[in-house]
Amino acid sequence: MPEFQKPAPLDIKCTSTDCDNDLHCFKQLKKMTPDQRGKCRSCGADLVDWKRLHRRNKGDAAHTFEALQHELIRHHFFHRPVDEQAMRHAQRKGRIALKGAARDRLGKYLAVAEPPRDGRQTPLEGNAIYYAQHATATCCRTCLQYWHNIPKGRPLTAEEFDYCTSLVDLFLDEKLPDLADEPMKVPPRPRGLPPEPEGPHP
Repeated sequence: MPEFQKPAPLDIKCTSTDCDNDLHCFKQLKKMTPDQRGKCRSCGADLVDWKRLHRRNKGDAAHTFEALQHELIRHHFFHRPVDEQAMRHAQRKGRIALKGAARDRLGKYLAVAEPPRDGRQTPLEGNAIYYAQHATATCCRTCLQYWHNIPKGRPLTAEEFDYCTSLVDLFLDEKLPDLADEPMKVPPRPRGLPPEPEGPHP
């Protein structure tokens, strides 16, 4: 059997759009006028209630998740099945430890004033926590700033950090509803075996 070759990286960026399918990008451009800010940078669609979103109300998370999915990259991670490596990693940890690891990661790569490699510190696959961060715009300080109105260049407050972790925790609960609380013993996959197909996703 020929050795399995790792597939090419996902062809998706924070600025990707598919406006015909109502999937946009709200990341601001410096040349935008005040009237253009908060709208899709490609087509000008005005779909997000930023004032409501920026209240950062944990009790309004359902609306927050709905708003996030108007952006193509967020929608992708909300709807893409978790890859096999990420699923096996989650099973080995269990829900409780996975959420603990998410909190540690946010503390190291998001909560500090100047995160290392900011903008590139969150891979696109291989860990369910990465899915959660990209989906909830807690992947870097730029996304955190324009989605959640938390300024760059300073540490997160305890309240802001708690809000970010609550979004990630909720995403993990919704994305992995059958994940056990405690770790599972997951045997390693044989070398050279191709990954299981993910199936179609939006």
